[in-house]
Amino acid sequence: MHRLLLSALLSLAASLPSASHAAPVYVIRHLERAPGDADPSLSEKGATRAEQLAAVLAGANIKGVFATATKRAQETGAPLARGLGLTVTTYNPRDIDALAAAVDSAGGPVLIVGHSNTVATLVAKFGGEKPAELGEQDYGTLFVVHSGTTQVNRIELN
Repeated sequence: MHRLLLSALLSLAASLPSASHAAPVYVIRHLERAPGDADPSLSEKGATRAEQLAAVLAGANIKGVFATATKRAQETGAPLARGLGLTVTTYNPRDIDALAAAVDSAGGPVLIVGHSNTVATLVAKFGGEKPAELGEQDYGTLFVVHSGTTQVNRIELN
C-alpha cells in the first residue's frame, strides 16, 4: 500500500513545475526514542519503523539523507542511507539556510530527519504549506514537499 501511494506521489512530483528545489523533499520527525538519557537511541518500535521508512523510500531515488546530530535522528535515517550506499549527513537545525544549500547540491530527492519543533519549519522552508507543529507523541508522519507548489502530502508509517 505504501509503495503504491509513494509511486503515485512520485509521479505527481515529476509532473509539477520546477522550483528552487527541483526534486521532492521528504521530511520526518525522528521515530520513537527509548527512555533514558539526554540523547537516547531509538526504541525497538522506532528502529522497526526506521526500517519501514527505508522500505517506503527505497524506490524514491533518494540522493541524500540529512539528520541532526542526535542518536535518534541519525538512527532514523541510517537504514535508508545504508540501503542506498549513502551516509547520513549531519546538519545544524539552527542553520536551515546551510541545509537548504546542501539539499540543492544533492541533485535529487532527499530525506531530512528533524524534531517535533523543527519539522513544520523545514516543510515551509522547502516550499510546502506549513503544517501544525508536531506534539511530543507525534511519530511516523512523512511529509512530502513537492517542487513548484505549496502542496504537501503526508504518508503515515504503521
